[in-house]
Amino acid sequence: MELLLMCNQLFELGVEWAVYNIGIFLCTRCASVHRSIGAHISKVKHLKMDRWEDSEIERMKEVGNYKARQKYEQRVPACYRRPTENDPQVLLEQWIRAKYERMEFCHIERPSYTSGYMEGFLMKKGKEDHRYQLRKFILSESDDTLRYHVKESKEPKAVLRISELNVAFAPAKIEHSNSMQITFLKDGSTRHIFVYHDDAEVINNWYMAIRCAKLHRLQVAFPSASESDLIGLLSHDFAKEGWIFKTGPRQSDGYKRRWFTLDNRKLMYHDDPLDAYPKGEIFLGNNLDGYSIRIGVPSNAKNQGYSFNFTLFTPERVYNLSCATEIERDEWIRTIQKVLERPLTPQDSNVSARLIRKRTGTNSINIFTGR
Repeated sequence: MELLLMCNQLFELGVEWAVYNIGIFLCTRCASVHRSIGAHISKVKHLKMDRWEDSEIERMKEVGNYKARQKYEQRVPACYRRPTENDPQVLLEQWIRAKYERMEFCHIERPSYTSGYMEGFLMKKGKEDHRYQLRKFILSESDDTLRYHVKESKEPKAVLRISELNVAFAPAKIEHSNSMQITFLKDGSTRHIFVYHDDAEVINNWYMAIRCAKLHRLQVAFPSASESDLIGLLSHDFAKEGWIFKTGPRQSDGYKRRWFTLDNRKLMYHDDPLDAYPKGEIFLGNNLDGYSIRIGVPSNAKNQGYSFNFTLFTPERVYNLSCATEIERDEWIRTIQKVLERPLTPQDSNVSARLIRKRTGTNSINIFTGR
């Protein structure tokens, strides 16, 4: 009766499984990861559909999730990103494997990705095409650099500043489960680098190494700042991405399909999700500074047929936009509106200043208002 009551309470929280040899309760998603590890590490049972021995029930009552966390999460590095419900599978899987298979957070020795130095090979997408080539990457916290080389070449192909880049998992975009997108500013425009590795642990370690290096440098630069505040600056996922139709700067221009990415206050659009550079970038300021968004387009603007239109107003330009569904349009409006309502930080103002207005190439692409 006691077990049945406990099961009913857990089911209401979405918890249906348990690892009875470890003594923890799980959701369905985490249970599938534990099963993939194997019964030599995790012995998984359903709370209601499986038959339970008295000794297994006693084990669950004896341990539980709280005591298990005290054991398996003793030394989780501050820079380590703990997964939440909607995070990529690679992050969740490697968190579980690190805890229970590798016992990574139980050892006194710190993981290699916290050392401030890492080197190894990753598959990197070419800037001009969709082919991936093997490239050697070297991370150096002391130099504030992430360099990559064409295989074993001595001179780096590019040198990125760790303190100025962002890293995000990108399995849906790259169509590889163990993949990342590295984004940084280059010559006043945003540059994207797409990489993957066949080993999930390797790509996860690169992700954590970048976060750890950023945290250590921030702690030196801002010694009085709290650790929790600095952790929020280590990396961030894109607030929203997807296809949107947009017009050019002239009212006579027709709609063209673009891949939009919202990165904090930068709204970027691309011809393709895996473009190395955005076709244009829009800085999203504050409502009080002339930025706003609303359903529909001005009366003198072209209407995108039966699609769902909306308009983004900035001091530099009015953007006529359109989504394929009402749900998508409303989600974009809600997401952008939240950005426009936030007060600007000094970091936001710095980003705005560094998005240099200029025209490049034969197509006269404008960093803010390019087609």
